[in-house]
Amino acid sequence: MKTNRYGEDPQAREISMQRHFNIRLNVFFFSAFAIFTVIIIRLAIIQFVEGPDLTALETNQTFREIPLPPGRGTIYDDTGVRLAYSTPVQSLYITLLKDYSSGSGAKNRPEALALAADIVKIFDKYGDPSSPKMTVNDVVTAMDLDSKISGGYAPRRIKEDLNEKEIAYFMEHKNDFPGIDVVEESIRHYDSDRVAVQTIGYTKKFKGASYSLPLYEQLRSVKSSDPTLQYIDTEDVGYDGLEYQYQAELRGRNGFKSVPINAQNMVSGTAQYTAPEKGGDLHLTLNKTIQLKTQQAITDQLNWLHTHPVSGDLHPNAKTGYAVAMEVETGNIVAMASMPDYDPNTQEGWSIENYQNGTITPYSSGRSGHNLESVVLLGSTIKPLSVLVGLNEKLFTTTTSYQDRGIAEFGKDGSTVRNSQGHVYGYLRSPAEAIRHSSNVFMVDMVGKKMYSKYGSDGIAKWDSYMKEFGLGVSTGIDLPNEYLGTLEYKNESETALSRLVYASWGQQGKYTTMQLAQYAAMLASRGKRMEPHLVSKITDSTGKVIKTFEPKVLNEVDFNSSYWKEVIKGMATDVSAFDGFAYDFARKTGTSTQDVYIKGHKVQTDNGVFIAFAPRENPKLAVAVVIPEGGFGAQSAAPVARKIFDAYDQEYGLDGVPKKNVSKP
Repeated sequence: MKTNRYGEDPQAREISMQRHFNIRLNVFFFSAFAIFTVIIIRLAIIQFVEGPDLTALETNQTFREIPLPPGRGTIYDDTGVRLAYSTPVQSLYITLLKDYSSGSGAKNRPEALALAADIVKIFDKYGDPSSPKMTVNDVVTAMDLDSKISGGYAPRRIKEDLNEKEIAYFMEHKNDFPGIDVVEESIRHYDSDRVAVQTIGYTKKFKGASYSLPLYEQLRSVKSSDPTLQYIDTEDVGYDGLEYQYQAELRGRNGFKSVPINAQNMVSGTAQYTAPEKGGDLHLTLNKTIQLKTQQAITDQLNWLHTHPVSGDLHPNAKTGYAVAMEVETGNIVAMASMPDYDPNTQEGWSIENYQNGTITPYSSGRSGHNLESVVLLGSTIKPLSVLVGLNEKLFTTTTSYQDRGIAEFGKDGSTVRNSQGHVYGYLRSPAEAIRHSSNVFMVDMVGKKMYSKYGSDGIAKWDSYMKEFGLGVSTGIDLPNEYLGTLEYKNESETALSRLVYASWGQQGKYTTMQLAQYAAMLASRGKRMEPHLVSKITDSTGKVIKTFEPKVLNEVDFNSSYWKEVIKGMATDVSAFDGFAYDFARKTGTSTQDVYIKGHKVQTDNGVFIAFAPRENPKLAVAVVIPEGGFGAQSAAPVARKIFDAYDQEYGLDGVPKKNVSKP
């Protein structure tokens, strides 16, 4: 074989070169195959996996969904009277179609100013001459040309509540006013008779509410992906009472306008509309007639206390009053008054904030003369429960007698408690007589001291458990926000356990709301069932279809011997002149809670009037609680209000089941 001078065989060299070429060709084809495989897989992922998300992203980048506020639901009383409702109004809105900002849109600014001037001319020509005039500057400010308040695509409200002539003109000349829309909104109204205004509550614009209430702060910070649930700065939202408690049910769902926008965040096409869905309607257990008579009864009684002496004294500092009327069997609240009140239609925020619902909070309606809270010591209204505790703990029996000396001693230092006004009741044949005479010293000797003897310092916890079983110191379950649970002074460890039990036994160690008192009274009436109080009986949609009903609910039940209930209710028979001539046998307990106040640096004591009752005594229908801070003895200050509530209920529903307004007089 012939070789070259380097000793390489030409044939072998050619074979070697062909082999290397084949290897490189195979690597090329394999690399190309791998690359195309990766590309195909990536395209498949984009098409089938990421496609929907990318499509949605593209949509979000080119469209904005602008919420349109829904119509708020109506609130009715038990008879169908509208207590809160919204009326539709037509408002003028503008959506900016160009950049009119003072920076990049400066060249377009004169066009916007001219448009504002043309709008003002129409307002001047067709607007209500008695309404305040809008200026060009007012319209320019509302247009928000620099987008300081809203995005460029968001509609701006120019004027609310257009009249018919204004509506007709703008609708007919829409092409002459680029970006102009006439949009239906609503205005919230409340019964002009001011029916249970703190209970009904009121509304504010979402923008203001979202900086002061946690619910709306959260809604502002966490935007819903569902445009029908997004809140709008200009829509009305509940700010207190039932308006706030049932915000979700009353609000309904937004409509929305889907607006195409360009890269400059301006509208670039025709909007599409989805109509709003009206909110649900609340049907309350409150009765307007009974409610108004309750409110008037408190107002009249306060005026009476300023001009008529009780126990020899006028009570000019009695400036507030609270009452709750609750049906025994259902838990329905038929009246709930906190006086004085306010006019929710005025929307005077300062006065509304200062006149909260004193039946469930300590922050009373304007405060009493010495700035006392609306939660007060129960005074003698606790005595039926004290006796029940004593009987159930076997501290005495239903036949135990007691010699009332008008004074009781306790503790190593010989501290004393006396009966009101120093009364000495002498021989009391039974615990029922101790309740009827309202003997403080019986409660001290037979309940407070004996509870301590039986349990020592653990008696406080035992007492607390009884109180809470009867709704004192726990939530009543009322469907209102911000319910106060009470001030449990018997837990103050700066005093001895004995002292706390002694004073708790006759109502001087626990402050509770009028709502808690009413639930407690209803529990006495039902002989142990603690009913959940209701203000709403049902919710219906805009067509009247029932969405939800609220049935009576027993929160808890105490199982005491029937003889204990009989004995206690027998004792609830204190003489009360306000009920002279009352047609029904009824159970009642007056109370006078003593509280320290400071006048010019000197401590003096003032008396708060408290009263609970239920009627009739057998087969009871209605329980009532009334509190008059600084009103003096409950029999004279609070009981007259309760009498008028019972009379009003008897007229509307009948304490015997027969409404007296339907009974013809002979």
